Amino acid sequence: MFVDSHCHLDRLKKTPDELAQTVAFAMDKGVEHFLCVSVSVSEFPQMLETIRPFENVSASCGVHPLHQEDACDYQTLFDAANSEKVVAIGETGLDYYYSADTREVQTTSFIDHIKVANALNKPLIIHTRDAREDTIDLLRQHLAPTTRGVLHCFTENWEMAKAAMELGFYISISGIVTFASAKELQDVVKQIPLDRLLIETDSPWLAPVPYRGKQNQPAYVKEVGEFIAKLKGISVEELAKTTTDNFYKLFNLIPRQS
Repeated sequence: MFVDSHCHLDRLKKTPDELAQTVAFAMDKGVEHFLCVSVSVSEFPQMLETIRPFENVSASCGVHPLHQEDACDYQTLFDAANSEKVVAIGETGLDYYYSADTREVQTTSFIDHIKVANALNKPLIIHTRDAREDTIDLLRQHLAPTTRGVLHCFTENWEMAKAAMELGFYISISGIVTFASAKELQDVVKQIPLDRLLIETDSPWLAPVPYRGKQNQPAYVKEVGEFIAKLKGISVEELAKTTTDNFYKLFNLIPRQS
């Protein structure tokens, strides 16, 4: 069985019936659990309402680095995330590719997220792009020894992956790995130890081959897993089992279903 360790079900813009069909289709493809990731604390209550009907969908709470118009202070984030419904903090992080002009507010927000994760003992979900040194440096400065997390939708180099894993982090791979242009990422994935690997869709974006250009959905995490299994020379069953085990180990507030 697979898990989709990072998706945005509330961003699929579907009716409740359509969303139920999407979740059911993914389950038919062998996806047993879904982590719906927050990008805005102000929109967090609506996200929770969207996923409320699904027992096998969990939630994070946080502000995406590209959503700093929705930035909130430490206490507001802490209060929202201090709920049994929240299993992780984020997504948070730094994105200098799309929004280098907001570095200062991104940095403040990222530090607040790290501190909330420390205080609540919940894992961090990190988005990072073109901010390798600053991302790792801020984690080294502010991360508590017991706080863990994941660099999601990883597209950076092996040196950054190694630095994150030294901090106890997992590396999550999306459908980007299936793109013909992703040769460097494919080389990195070959080197990532299985016990530090997660898979995701980041749906509704970044659909893997053969669905590239279409709206992504959690069912397609199977294609991500199949591609990575072939890349690493292991069976799909081993890839699915190990990444699912890793998911429940990191997000240990989620009760395991199998």
